[in-house]
Amino acid sequence: MSTPLPPSTSDTALAIALLAEYRARFGAQRTLAEKAAAQVDDGGMFATLDAESNSIAVVMQHVGGNLRSRFTDFLDTDGEKPDRDRDGEFLTIVGQTRTDVMARWDAGWRTLEHALATLQPDDLLRTVTIRGEPMLVVQALGRSLAHVAQHAGQVVLLAKHRAGERWQTLSIARGRSQAYESALREGQREGQREGSR
Repeated sequence: MSTPLPPSTSDTALAIALLAEYRARFGAQRTLAEKAAAQVDDGGMFATLDAESNSIAVVMQHVGGNLRSRFTDFLDTDGEKPDRDRDGEFLTIVGQTRTDVMARWDAGWRTLEHALATLQPDDLLRTVTIRGEPMLVVQALGRSLAHVAQHAGQVVLLAKHRAGERWQTLSIARGRSQAYESALREGQREGQREGSR
């Protein structure tokens, strides 16, 4: 049996960059969903489009529950924890408030952020399991990021629908792409002029 080669400097640098990118992309999705949800009143937070749709509140409590389950003892236990009530994440409890939903959301994100902060470059190639399915840490992170991004997009869509004309865009406003690009180029030229002084 051959002994694995120690990681090269470039492997380590790549792993460090990848971990930083995961932290940034997860953080961007969190910010996107939170800024969208903040534009909706409490009624809109719990409203559904129809009987088969989820509310913003349900989507956010599901993401919180998922992240708490997946990233508690991430490297050492299966990502589907025995105490998780996934079906319950999709229910609106009578009397539930925005504060209740945000507490579940925040708990999930704190769990993820702690896991990401403690991961080391060598951990990316370790094996973890989700519902008994083995996968590399780097794969589990990619899977989770895709899941979070899907639900963040749902929150944005629902919040935009509920906010209506009050909606404040979270990206480049419709019909403003050229103006945005022009301003970006002008800022880059200004930065170059500043750097040459």
